[in-house]
Amino acid sequence: MEIIVNIKHMGKRKKSVEPRTYRLLTTPSTVRELILAVVEAGVREYNERLEEQGAGELIKCLTKQEIEDKAESGKVSLGVLYGEKKTDLKQAQDNAIQCFEDGIYRIFQDEKPLERLDDVIGQKGIFTFVRLTMLSGRMW
Repeated sequence: MEIIVNIKHMGKRKKSVEPRTYRLLTTPSTVRELILAVVEAGVREYNERLEEQGAGELIKCLTKQEIEDKAESGKVSLGVLYGEKKTDLKQAQDNAIQCFEDGIYRIFQDEKPLERLDDVIGQKGIFTFVRLTMLSGRMW
């Protein structure tokens, strides 16, 4: 199954929210299943990139346009993964569920908030994950 997830790019001025397609191995029917499936797709993609990078990729370079785009966001990099350790899927999924329960991020399906892990989701639509930022300062 393929779903579309809106991704917010920090500091990007042009198109700050861009849709990204994820290929899921299962068809989620609840928010919990959606989170687990999206995390699984992300971990799978990360681990594949890590393996490809270790396979002897040649010199990587950026075009002038790529440098300008990355400069807008405040970080120019080659996208090299410096860690050698693969991500643990179970730990990443547990962390994502805990963060949702703690209110670290919210999920919307076509602008409708999904508030509980057992909420039923539709099979079509665009999902938006919003990471909430805590404000610093005194509590009173």
